[in-house]
Amino acid sequence: MGILDFLKGQLIDIIEWNDDSRDTLSYRFPDEDKEIKRGAQLIVRESQKVQCVYLGEFGDTFNPGKHTLTTDNIPILTTIKSWKFGFESPFKADIYYLNTRVFTGNKWGTSNPVMMRDNDFGIVRARAFGTYDFRIIEPRLFLKEVAGTDHQFRLDEFAETMRSRIVSVFSEALASANIPVLDVAQRYSELGSSLLPLINPVVGAKYGLEMTSFIVENVSVPPEVEAAIDKRSSMSAVGNLNDFVKFQMAQGMEKGGGGAGGMATEMAVGLAIAQQMMKEQNVPSVPVQGTTMVSNNSAKFDLLTPTEAAELLGVSESDVVATIESGDLKGKKIGSTYRISRTALNEFLNS
Repeated sequence: MGILDFLKGQLIDIIEWNDDSRDTLSYRFPDEDKEIKRGAQLIVRESQKVQCVYLGEFGDTFNPGKHTLTTDNIPILTTIKSWKFGFESPFKADIYYLNTRVFTGNKWGTSNPVMMRDNDFGIVRARAFGTYDFRIIEPRLFLKEVAGTDHQFRLDEFAETMRSRIVSVFSEALASANIPVLDVAQRYSELGSSLLPLINPVVGAKYGLEMTSFIVENVSVPPEVEAAIDKRSSMSAVGNLNDFVKFQMAQGMEKGGGGAGGMATEMAVGLAIAQQMMKEQNVPSVPVQGTTMVSNNSAKFDLLTPTEAAELLGVSESDVVATIESGDLKGKKIGSTYRISRTALNEFLNS
């Protein structure tokens, strides 16, 4: 082999990369210490980009197509190398291929709870996980911040590198979105779409990536918050409280009295109904929490008869008498009938 053939063997004529791995994000073309000759052909296929790096500095970026490496079409590299008389001699540079297709079904999850502020429950700890799709949009930033000088940067390395970063971005986006916990736990599909406009500017500026899809599969909150959500749902299911109380009372009447305890419950239910009726008729209501049982206009009556107490509560006189005899309601027997003080009646209702 002559010296000319030997020199030709040390020069690279064609630069190309056929990706058959389906999981490679970036690939450094193996030059084996060979130099790239002037006029070499650079082939960039669809869903690929090429980034040229010369002595640690980013050079030209090439989009899909066939490129002839001459002074005219590598202006950045020409400037960096400072060829005074044009690009006439071979040169060495690192050629990185980047896969720009969409990588789907990547998993993410919070290893520690995310702290979020909620108007209903205050500060809440939430754990979440799901999947996301992404692609590379800025080769230089991706090589600088994520892949580095790795010869072949694969998806499994990316998952470990980016897991904590994606969760950090998700946490910040969730906090800034001010989405209520009730919506987070019930509207997963809408949550991912609403977070994309918040996540993409961050991952684009920091890592040169674009999230094409961000899916929240599950958000879990501590048991005490779940219990609070269940109570809130139950309250919503009840609807009109007054109608609910009447319904409960009607059910109790169908089943018959339940002893002194059942009578006490019915008296409390009766009070709720009486208050509602008095409110509708613009009559001063009967307070329950630590206030006088009757209005000031009736303050001259220190003691109430069972009949008067029954009228106030909307129950029968026999129920009042039975409750007194069971000891649940304090009352004094004067002559042949009982007397109940307003204070005792209030204490009974607040117990």
